Amino acid sequence: MSRRRAGLSKVIRMTQLTFASFDETGGEQHRAALAYVTEAFAEAILAGIESDSFAQAALSAALRELVATYGEESVATFAEALPARIRAGEFTFAARH
Repeated sequence: MSRRRAGLSKVIRMTQLTFASFDETGGEQHRAALAYVTEAFAEAILAGIESDSFAQAALSAALRELVATYGEESVATFAEALPARIRAGEFTFAARH
C-alpha cells in the first residue's frame, strides 16, 4: 500500500471513530475516558490551576497523542471539521456567562 493510501486509510478510520456517537463503536470506552479527563480537570481546579490553562494543556496533549497515532495530515483533516462541530453545539453542555 502506498504511503498516501495508508494515510488516507488512517483519515477514514479516524473520522469514523471520532464522529461515532457514544452509543456506537467505542462508546463505553469513550465515556470512561471522558470520565477520567473530567476527574483530572476537577482535581486540577482544586489544586488551583485555572480552568482555561488546564483545557489548553489537555487539548495540546490530545493533539499530540492523535498525531502520534494517526499522523499530522490525518489530524489536520480531522481538525478542519472542528469549527462546524463547535458551532453546532457538540461540545456545549451548559451556558457559561
